[in-house]
Amino acid sequence: MSTKKNNEKIKVAICGGSGYTGIELLRILSGHPQVIVTAVTSEKSAGKSVSTLFPHLHKYSNLIYEPMDKTGLLKKADLFFLALPHGASQEAVNFFFSKGKKVIDLSADYRLSDPIVYEEWYGLPHKYPATLKKAVFGLPEIHRRNIRKAKLVANPGCYPTSAILGLLPAVKGKLIELSSLIIDSKSGTTGAGRKADLTVSFCEVNEGFKAYGIGTHRHTPEIEQELSSASGKNIKVNFTPHLLPVDRGILTTIYARLSKKTDTAAVLKIYKKMYKDEPFVCVLDEGVLPNIKNVRGTNFCHIGLKVVSRTNTLVIVSAIDNLVKGASGQAVHNMNIMMGFEETTGLESLALFP
Repeated sequence: MSTKKNNEKIKVAICGGSGYTGIELLRILSGHPQVIVTAVTSEKSAGKSVSTLFPHLHKYSNLIYEPMDKTGLLKKADLFFLALPHGASQEAVNFFFSKGKKVIDLSADYRLSDPIVYEEWYGLPHKYPATLKKAVFGLPEIHRRNIRKAKLVANPGCYPTSAILGLLPAVKGKLIELSSLIIDSKSGTTGAGRKADLTVSFCEVNEGFKAYGIGTHRHTPEIEQELSSASGKNIKVNFTPHLLPVDRGILTTIYARLSKKTDTAAVLKIYKKMYKDEPFVCVLDEGVLPNIKNVRGTNFCHIGLKVVSRTNTLVIVSAIDNLVKGASGQAVHNMNIMMGFEETTGLESLALFP
């Protein structure tokens, strides 16, 4: 049941609305029947209408980008999406939260519960540890109950979403040896953000495929934090991301040694049972494996797997759209839960094909 009257829309603001996640939030929310976007900020695009910069968002012809005057924004919205760079979100999140607003942060600033771990991986001290303690990690499949009561949700990273959802049933079901986890992920270029950067320019990316951030990628501690919490043990993973020459999508392949003899059908049964009530997780049948084309533009995570009996290994494959389930769609899902809306509202569109 909604916390608002059926005919009353909540007012939301998007801070950092000209990056890929902000643009995707606008696209998704344009079809949400219980939301009205009342403010959108961008320092570089201030004074320009959303539809002038992004013609596909023609519904927002009257919405003008504005500088982020936090005090002025307070009266414009009930809930704030923050799509700001890491580090820049710390103060803004604390400000809106301290003023009693509901906040969904799409940066990494409130995802890691330990401020020491945050500083270790991001090179910045966390200035608001008291606010950090109030943040809920926004992966609905794990933290739905806490998200429902939360006023501050830290939206997960795209890689962690694909990895955690792929591993969770195996970890909770004690199917695998936790010291053996290898996570191999490939992402489209939008994962790097909307910026002028030679490394993600067309000529640098097209017809190429490369690994980066081996052992140092900042999403690693998110994965470890959530898997450790789920298992009750301190888990460390080998995580390697790769850059795909596509716009969007993440395909994650996970390798883990089985703790006991089993087969693919038995493991699939466990996965399907765990995710049977999850509206956005689809466990594929035996012999079918995920493809990023099949989740493009959707909030779905597809999971497939195979037991390789010869090496006693469980291979798990997951696919998401990094901008939707990996960012903006998941943020809207979290908003729906926080506000008491039907969870799937605004998120039921199917994938584009081909």
